[in-house]
Amino acid sequence: MSREQWGSRTGFILAAVGSAVGLGNIWRFPYVTYENGGGAFFIPYLFAMLTAGIPFMILEFTLGHKYRSGAPKTLASLNRRFEWLGWFQVMISAVIACYYVVVIAWAISYCYFAFSQSWGDDSNSFFFGTFLGLTSDNAPSRLGDLRWNLLLPLSIAWAATYVATYRGVQGGIEKINKILMPLLFLLVLYLIARIAFLPGALDGINWMFAPDFSKIWDPKVWSAAYGQIFFTLSVGFAIMLSYASFLPEKSDINNNAFMTVLMNCGFSMLAGIMVFGALGYMAHAQGTALTEVVSSGVGLAFVTLPTAINLLPAPGIMGPLFFLALVFAGVSSHISIAQAVITGLMDKLGWNRHQASTLFCTLGFLISLLFITQGGLLLLDLVDYFINNVALLGACLLELLLAGWLCRLTDFQRHANRLSEFRVGNWWLFCIRFVSVGILLILLFNNILGAFRENYGGYANHEIYFIGWGMIGIMLILALSINAASRQESRL
Repeated sequence: MSREQWGSRTGFILAAVGSAVGLGNIWRFPYVTYENGGGAFFIPYLFAMLTAGIPFMILEFTLGHKYRSGAPKTLASLNRRFEWLGWFQVMISAVIACYYVVVIAWAISYCYFAFSQSWGDDSNSFFFGTFLGLTSDNAPSRLGDLRWNLLLPLSIAWAATYVATYRGVQGGIEKINKILMPLLFLLVLYLIARIAFLPGALDGINWMFAPDFSKIWDPKVWSAAYGQIFFTLSVGFAIMLSYASFLPEKSDINNNAFMTVLMNCGFSMLAGIMVFGALGYMAHAQGTALTEVVSSGVGLAFVTLPTAINLLPAPGIMGPLFFLALVFAGVSSHISIAQAVITGLMDKLGWNRHQASTLFCTLGFLISLLFITQGGLLLLDLVDYFINNVALLGACLLELLLAGWLCRLTDFQRHANRLSEFRVGNWWLFCIRFVSVGILLILLFNNILGAFRENYGGYANHEIYFIGWGMIGIMLILALSINAASRQESRL
């Protein structure tokens, strides 16, 4: 059976950008920039983009295109002993898909709440208490009751992903990203244009971009820049390998990679302007310093910004548009995460797209119910920490070691250059083999050391070991078991 293909280069790039552009661009990048030297942070960030982000993206586009398979078959083609790594990456995507969709469900709910600012004057109590019903116990394993108010938005989020993946590469994923991505950029540009003229907004934007060049010499700032690049580009956990496997035979790999990374980073800048403009206006309206209102993550999106929306002119318009932007960014990423898993199942089991999509989305929906319980936020927080800070970085590192040191990296270089308008030279080889590997070693070592030194989130030891490390252990055992079974089959 012939493999599906993207209908156009534009469709592929928009889908790849849709995968890379996610909730982290909106609620993580602005705060990381502000905290690490403002405008001066863009120097290490640009360096990280050129020496890690673009080279890694070129590698994944090349591997996916060359071997025409998802992560397990692609990595097995490099070295049959490493099929397990591909399955480990697929499992990372599967776990992320099950909790990431819950945040999209929150954003869908807040689109409705924003019309009348249902969160009232105390957005903190509303989000954690009224909306999530968070338990007072700081224990992720104590889930409590299901939050029925989240069942409908969760179903809507899964339905969008199911329709896109069920309908295929051209008919589903490409079409929906051709709609979502332009709309997302237009929404953000409109919000920027409206917010920028409000009192204090420019002060907020200046807070984010004001350079503190003394921080350039701080190794933690460089580590944060590389960490942001690895977190935001959807590399290292099966997504880009899957997407690139559907590229037509004649595809400009190098240009596609550059455009995907640059558009993703450009969106991060726009998101930063939007968020800090709103925070600047909020600080001005409340007569407080920006440092007292700035935050990141879930707290920024669902606590701080709703408070800012209360103060905005026409909040019943601006609020829904902001949360609609969050929904668009989340859905486009979730589709790509699901597709990474579905491609692995199709390649391994020989299933058609309809079977693989139906099975994964059904099981994923059932598992994601764990995260819409009273203790769901705590479970999401702990799982996300170990997936992003340990499993994902470890998968990135092993993939680079495999491709850069155990294979002929120059073969992949020639494959990409043969198809591309501009060629990548020795700088690409050096970045893959040394720069990216070295930075990932440092990041992973520090994260693992930090995880053992202090209990993340103040959670109890047994929660950390059984949920955090236990989850990673189970994923590794399953991946190695599949690898062993595959090698046994090949001998028979």
